[in-house]
Amino acid sequence: MEISPSKLNNWLNEIDSSLLHIIDCREQDEWDICHIKEAMLIPLSVFAESINKFKGSESMAFVIYCHHGMRSLHATHQMRSKGFQNTYSLTGGIERWSYDIDPTIARY
Repeated sequence: MEISPSKLNNWLNEIDSSLLHIIDCREQDEWDICHIKEAMLIPLSVFAESINKFKGSESMAFVIYCHHGMRSLHATHQMRSKGFQNTYSLTGGIERWSYDIDPTIARY
């Protein structure tokens, strides 16, 4: 149910980007501080009702992240319960992504 930053980085370099959605489930103020450039913002506060826009994309891969990985686990459970089985939470969130992959991303 989780994916490591290194595995996601490999996917970004190897998989056709049209087959992978990266979702930031933090709030707008956190997104404004930093985010992964390939990501789209869908705050957890509106996440459940936003899942419907992905109907028909159940075979795609989804990676969800937050600050440390707790909210994204919750969002991953929500998506999987709606049939999106190829959905993963980024282990350690954007904080770990910053340490392991992209040190230019601000930490807060």
